[in-house]
Amino acid sequence: MEEYAREPCPWRIVDDCGGAFTMGTIGGGIFQAVKGFRNSPAGMNHRLRGSMTAIKTRAPQLGGSFAVWGGLFSMIDCGLVKVRGKEDPWNSITSGAMTGAILAARNGPVAMVGSAAMGGILLALIEGAGILLTRFASSQFPTGPQFPEDPAPMPAPTFGEYRQYQ
Repeated sequence: MEEYAREPCPWRIVDDCGGAFTMGTIGGGIFQAVKGFRNSPAGMNHRLRGSMTAIKTRAPQLGGSFAVWGGLFSMIDCGLVKVRGKEDPWNSITSGAMTGAILAARNGPVAMVGSAAMGGILLALIEGAGILLTRFASSQFPTGPQFPEDPAPMPAPTFGEYRQYQ
């Protein structure tokens, strides 16, 4: 499958971990900026200062949490690729479920089952949307112009006749 032609596994883990950290930091920064702005006292200076304080305090923590999730997900995904010998959506779905279960292990078995179910369902929805989008896009854009099966051969020039082809 074309969408699974990604980087090799050792580098994929580092790449996914860094991407998840970036996503968590940027998204957390935006969320914390709004939250800090709203929860600060009246006055534009107070609100901007509160917004910046919230960003500096909380956005790196959210980025780190996302990085842990992304790194663990990629390690499990690479392990499943190695064990199963193929890359398909089932690896991602299983990785999401196992990641959710591992990260909820400190809260007990009930929380592990719930987090595993949510992780598996979330990744199943993401993989299903990706497959549907790929099928829709491939049906909208044909592969290219279709040529006839057997084109007519060109006449061979005779020996005494010289033609310049244009």
